Amino acid sequence: MDERVLLVEDDASIREIAAIGLGRAGFRVTTAADGREGLLQFRRDPFDAVVLDVMLPLVDGFEVCRQIRRDSRVPIVMLTARTDTTDVVVGLELGADDYVMKPFEMPELVARIRAVLRRTTGEEPQTILTFGDLEIDPQGFTARKAGRDVPLTATEFRLLLELARRPGQVLTREVLLDRVWHYDYLGDSRLVDVAVQRLRAKVEDDPANPRLVKTVRGVGYRLEKA
Repeated sequence: MDERVLLVEDDASIREIAAIGLGRAGFRVTTAADGREGLLQFRRDPFDAVVLDVMLPLVDGFEVCRQIRRDSRVPIVMLTARTDTTDVVVGLELGADDYVMKPFEMPELVARIRAVLRRTTGEEPQTILTFGDLEIDPQGFTARKAGRDVPLTATEFRLLLELARRPGQVLTREVLLDRVWHYDYLGDSRLVDVAVQRLRAKVEDDPANPRLVKTVRGVGYRLEKA
């Protein structure tokens, strides 16, 4: 393993411990102590994943996430010390792929990073899937709607692809957590629900009245057959 991880964390002790732990897990780690430095590092060098604290000086983690998402689909795992779910939802809406609550154990952080990396590097079938004016290219990791590229994050694409592989079949939140996020996070459906909301905003003609990605109340989601 030689994946490069950018760790943006202002707490020196957490930054040092996390950098050492990630290094021992086989990652090549670059650190930054504030949001401005994190953005400079990201623009200077290529990274396979970003671990990003929410509460950062100079430029906060939300703005860093927003700026990274303008140009890149690199996996982003956000760190938050707040128990309020607002941070989690805002981070996911800005395009973060996952989050870890502080204080955290290193095995959990390592597992989350490996999971988001698996989601972006796994081999996919070559067949292009078509649903009306929406085309999904698993090999190219891209989607097009009415001939235009759809700017999906890695997680949004994996979610769309998972639904598209089984058109008309209802997939529960638990199944999607396992297949898209590669872990079982019982009792927390926010990852799935927020990702579906963001996906609808990009692939539906009218996100408020979705015709493609349907909610099956009390069960989960399904992609309508073409």
